[in-house]
Amino acid sequence: MVLCDTEEEYARLMTEFLGRHKDLPWQLHTYTNVEEMLESERYCPVAMLVVAESAYTEALQKLQPGRTVVLSESGVLRWKELPCVDKYQQAEEVLRYLLAVYMEIAEVQLPRLRKKGNLVFIGNYSPVRRCMQTSFALTMSQLLAQEHRTLYLNFEHYAGIAELLPDAQTFDLADLLYFLNAEQDKFRLRMQTMLRSKGNLDYIPPMKSGQNLLTVTAAEWLGLLQKIEDMGEYEYVILDLSESMQGLFDILRLCSHIFTLVREDRIARSKLLQYEQVLSLYEYGDLMEKTKRVSLSHIRRLPEELEQYTKGDLADMVKELLKSL
Repeated sequence: MVLCDTEEEYARLMTEFLGRHKDLPWQLHTYTNVEEMLESERYCPVAMLVVAESAYTEALQKLQPGRTVVLSESGVLRWKELPCVDKYQQAEEVLRYLLAVYMEIAEVQLPRLRKKGNLVFIGNYSPVRRCMQTSFALTMSQLLAQEHRTLYLNFEHYAGIAELLPDAQTFDLADLLYFLNAEQDKFRLRMQTMLRSKGNLDYIPPMKSGQNLLTVTAAEWLGLLQKIEDMGEYEYVILDLSESMQGLFDILRLCSHIFTLVREDRIARSKLLQYEQVLSLYEYGDLMEKTKRVSLSHIRRLPEELEQYTKGDLADMVKELLKSL
């Protein structure tokens, strides 16, 4: 990919941002001078040409790029035949747009960048409601993300996390499942366009409608998780699970560790007992061997913002639990 922008600071900052993403499908060449770029790249195959609006000329098409994307500076659509993206929005949004355009010409998925060691799935599930399962899972995810490549996935019927919920125009977990079945060879690229981040933590926005969870088969869920594992990008995937899913027990069996949040009242204890009886009845008793019960009854206050979940009483407790992983 060739990036050309005469605004030197923008070119430098965007190059540094893209350089931090080691799993991109391009080798990046950056220029702040159009003539220098034309001279240096005239004999090189250019998959993507990304050029600032103020630097674009028809002469750039001599490079015969696979795709040309204009970084719009004026907000005016000057070249209807060329895809344009707002230059001054968040760099993550620009990258997602570039990946979406690249998928139109990509023939194969990105090369695997598997790191040493195996992916660890950590399941969070409790039959008890209002036990702070999601707060616990997010705290664990953000703490792990400080030192490890970590992905958080929420499978609750009503996720209830305003900061992570998609708007009407945003891809979510349902879209990722669709592309898993429809464009298997481009799954990796599709996932890159859907990923969102909170600090170092990656996540796919949960489904807008929890009703969609009910229609996904166990095989589809397991296929999705297998595909994520095959990518080799993550060290930990934190699953925030619910009984709205088909194949819940099989997904839990996939996990190396399971955390079950509990409460101390009689109804909560009865629900937990019934859950464990069902596990035994359906021959999933092995799940209890890798399950750790956790009570958060002593946690009186949670941070207001997700970015603050790495501090406080809950974070201190989770840090101790992580030491045993």
